Amino acid sequence: MAVGRRRKQHFGRIHAFSCGRASFKGDHSLIGGPGFSRVVYCNEPSIMEAIMSELPNIHLPLFSPTVSNVLPLVVVIGITMGKEALEDWKRKKQKSSAKIVITICFLQLKDIEVNNRKVKVHHGDGVFDNAKWRDLKVGDIVKVQKDEFFPADLILLSSSYEEAICYVETMNLDGETNLKLKQALDGTSHMHEDSSFQNFKAVIKCEDPNANLYSFVGGLHLEEQQYPLSPQQLLLRDSKLRNTDFIYGVVIFTGNDTKVMQNSTDPPSKRSKVEKRMDKLVYFLFFILVLLSFIGSIFFGISTSEDLENGTMRRWYLRPDDTTIYYDPKRAPVAAILHFLTAIMLYSYLIPISLYVSIEIVKVLQSGFINRDMHMYYEEADKPARARTSNLNEELGQVDTILSDKTGTLTCNSMEFIKCSVAGTAYGHGVTEVERALAGRKGSSLAQELTEEAHVEDSAEERTSIKGFNFIDERVTNGNWVNEPKADIIQKFLRLLAICHTAIPEVDEQTGRISYEAESPDEAAFVIAARELGFEFYERTQTSILLHEIDAISGGKVERCYELLNVLEFSSSRKRMSVIVRNEDGKLLLLCKGADSVMLERLAKSGREFEEKTKEHINEYADAGLRTLVLAYRELNEDEYNEFNMEFTEAKNSLSADLEDKLQNGVPECIDKLAQAGIKLWVLTGDKMETAINIGFACSLLRQGMKQIVISSETPEVKALEKDEDKSAVSTAFKASVLRQISGGKALLTQSSEDPEALALIIDGKSLTCALEDDVKDLFLELALGCASVICCRSSPKQKALVARLVKIKTGNTTLAIGDGANDVGMLQEADIGVGISGVEGMQAVMSSDIAIAQFRYLERLLLVHGHWCYRRMSSMAFSWECQAAYNDWYLTLYNVVFTSLAVIAMGVFDQDVSARLCVKFPLLYQEGVQNVLFSWFRILGWAFNGVISATLVFFFCIRAVESQAFRKGGEVVGMEILGTTMYTCVVWLVNCQMALPIHYFTYILHFFIWGGIIKWYIFLLAYGSLDPSTSTTAYKVFIEACAPAPFYWLLTLLVVISCLIPYFTYASIQLRFFPMYHQMIQCIRTDGQSDDLQYCKIGRQRSLRPTTVGYTARFEASKRFEEKPEGSYTAHFEASKRFEEKSEGSR
Repeated sequence: MAVGRRRKQHFGRIHAFSCGRASFKGDHSLIGGPGFSRVVYCNEPSIMEAIMSELPNIHLPLFSPTVSNVLPLVVVIGITMGKEALEDWKRKKQKSSAKIVITICFLQLKDIEVNNRKVKVHHGDGVFDNAKWRDLKVGDIVKVQKDEFFPADLILLSSSYEEAICYVETMNLDGETNLKLKQALDGTSHMHEDSSFQNFKAVIKCEDPNANLYSFVGGLHLEEQQYPLSPQQLLLRDSKLRNTDFIYGVVIFTGNDTKVMQNSTDPPSKRSKVEKRMDKLVYFLFFILVLLSFIGSIFFGISTSEDLENGTMRRWYLRPDDTTIYYDPKRAPVAAILHFLTAIMLYSYLIPISLYVSIEIVKVLQSGFINRDMHMYYEEADKPARARTSNLNEELGQVDTILSDKTGTLTCNSMEFIKCSVAGTAYGHGVTEVERALAGRKGSSLAQELTEEAHVEDSAEERTSIKGFNFIDERVTNGNWVNEPKADIIQKFLRLLAICHTAIPEVDEQTGRISYEAESPDEAAFVIAARELGFEFYERTQTSILLHEIDAISGGKVERCYELLNVLEFSSSRKRMSVIVRNEDGKLLLLCKGADSVMLERLAKSGREFEEKTKEHINEYADAGLRTLVLAYRELNEDEYNEFNMEFTEAKNSLSADLEDKLQNGVPECIDKLAQAGIKLWVLTGDKMETAINIGFACSLLRQGMKQIVISSETPEVKALEKDEDKSAVSTAFKASVLRQISGGKALLTQSSEDPEALALIIDGKSLTCALEDDVKDLFLELALGCASVICCRSSPKQKALVARLVKIKTGNTTLAIGDGANDVGMLQEADIGVGISGVEGMQAVMSSDIAIAQFRYLERLLLVHGHWCYRRMSSMAFSWECQAAYNDWYLTLYNVVFTSLAVIAMGVFDQDVSARLCVKFPLLYQEGVQNVLFSWFRILGWAFNGVISATLVFFFCIRAVESQAFRKGGEVVGMEILGTTMYTCVVWLVNCQMALPIHYFTYILHFFIWGGIIKWYIFLLAYGSLDPSTSTTAYKVFIEACAPAPFYWLLTLLVVISCLIPYFTYASIQLRFFPMYHQMIQCIRTDGQSDDLQYCKIGRQRSLRPTTVGYTARFEASKRFEEKPEGSYTAHFEASKRFEEKSEGSR
């Protein structure tokens, strides 16, 4: 059944482009050659030689059972498997709750439910029936309804509009909220009914499947005519149909051939750098184990072979003439091999197997703290933070670079009209996030002003909030603008907002309220602002725009009609949009809005009256993080219009309108803290360059005066060659142009090394494709790493993933990717850590992430607090593990599992070097993790050396002390069982005391587990020694009868423990006195009670902090450079510095 067409709108008169009229020159000449071999038989899918399957391959993990006779190893493997199974089950449960059906935990995202969606498919005779996405074939004709996703890559044939256009939302592909306008070819645009496809036959020849979202080359052969195809006719899978009742399209790519699937990447296995380094340590210890066993077995074999020579027994007491195979001199090589295997088992306790199970337990508990942190709970949406895997907790404390999406991650996917400047007068009291962040740093006057404005804003919020409108100024609202001195210009300004757009009004039949469907959020915000200020756009016809507007003379509402003559759309090269209309008085008006860089230079001399004031306001708005557009108009005479050639160089007047692409709450403050912590932030977005730059200013990644290195594909030489349509020449010249721009940026980088001013790199998607090629990517990365900010625009999902891979592999540093949409999945999976934001773009990013949060601002606490704590705790855990030799088998088995493990786990969960407040107050403390200070090879070797010294002291002190001394009252000397128990007691005491010394945040739990581990040892001795001798063997009654009654046992334990702790005390004292670490300096500040002294803390930061180049703090400092400081500030600075030096010396 056909759906009625929307004939009321004739977009051919609204839009200026000419769709479906591309030529077969240039790339289209390659059709049929290599890379352009796809042939599609429309409405005849059975002719296709191969049908691509929609379902992805299912990869099941293989588990090889590990069998061991060592109890700790069994426990380790069992607990690790249980923990991984639990996390997989939780992920599966979360996916199911998000309406994504998963049958196997390792299936790729979205496969089953998405492939079972239904769409109408032509089955012949003009009949369309529902079919599953997975059953679609290349060549099928499909009918997609409004607000449905496209099931495959389609070529648009026609739509419900007479002009065969449709609006497409590509948020899942590139993150953009702007609607894209598509139009079918002339040859198929008339097919508006189901029956039209009864006898439809056509052949499409096009390019092979590829990952490029922004290009397409093909041709359609219909009724002996050829029509060139372009991206204007391409509808991509995972895009959504908007503002259009239905479309008809032919399937050209399905399944893995679709561009969205071509942009997907396989999820890698992720492990933290600390864990990988621990693996290397275990490998090293295993090598030492094998080496010791090998050397020992060689000497054992030699000695055994010499025990019996010519009938003479050298070690007669071993009876080599009557022994087992283990000591048979005649089979010495076999005995050596058996000795090697025995030594492997005996020395296996050198490998801290149970360390892994303790780490797994600690990671799970740490994840629980992240999940239950109320400071990362988003109450409005009832969404807490979720650590979806516990494997990367400590990696959160080592992040060097953050790769962030823009739309929905930094911003709220909404645009608000907040301020404007008309005829040199600024209007609007709204406060942006950037202004709030700067308020506390620019003096009391601004803070007081913002407080007053916030009060006005809060009172205004009592009224019904309007999406897209946050303008507060009584001089303009409620029709009060008619009383302003420049009321006539304000009237033209508001009229321009209501007319210069391509939005479509939709009336709610129940309430009569008018809403707008616009191609972009900023265009919708302008039309809504005009409506709220008295100029309501309510109807669009083929040739006119109708408004309800306030009459400046009477003050009442009147209805006016403007004849719509032309619309000149916005483009990246023009950077402006214009309409030409005729008013009711017959005057021709050119209304234009665009970027200030192209608008101000087109002002006529008579229209520059307000130019300087407008420029001043534009700069102020940009500093406040607002996106600015300049509006202008000009009256045309009939002769000019008749000679209209789309080139206008003059304008009558200038005004400025300012939108806030609304940042999420706390984004500027979060970015500022991360910048102070030394973390670099890159923005990878699918938005246009202008939009990305505006957001860069809004969140203080960019600022006024910062030098921008722009690498663009829109260079004059490339454009000139494109006109010649020589593809090979264009490709060569384009690559040379990108290389030249990168080289120029590196030269500027070299020059700026002596200049403190920061640089920003901005690159578009086409140039990024070239920059990621093998012979260019190293140069590009070198330039990017030298810049304070990096913004990649028009980036495809695959480009985002490739950039993440490039930074991760080439730098070797930890990368974190954060995003909220399906287009960010590849980037999240490729980075070391993927953080998904549960925003408005669905749950795809969250389902593919390692950690999920609700707002970008929570990243500050996640990294600076939880990341720092987890990294420090895991490093301390690894160093707190020592393996000593004791002689009873159960002593060895339970040493790491029972007597010391709980204390290590407690330290790994609860210890804090500084509080959460100080972690945020001193962000550079985070650099200890980035630089891996706490788990460096130097510290590893240092702790290993400390372990060797401790082991040596324990062994020789115990041996020398008891070998010739009477141990009991009867004068008996010790045996092996007493020596082993004494040594083991010293080890248990020493290890637990060693763990207690570095702890800075003692809790009852820590006290309980550390000292409880020692108590458990004595309880074990009592319980185990009371068992039957056949069970307890050498431990039978050893504590009750031998050790406990002997004072020498207790004195020796005390002496050995103190002696072994002296080297650590000596090193720690020297290090604290002469080489204090940054967290120790902060501890001094806290201990001395100076944490609230701003000047004192500032000096403390300066001792270890490098100057920040991005963030609102850097923006504020840059603005202060040219201001003169009062003498008092220098005095306070000097006194604070002196106090800090004195306190630091005293605390050391």
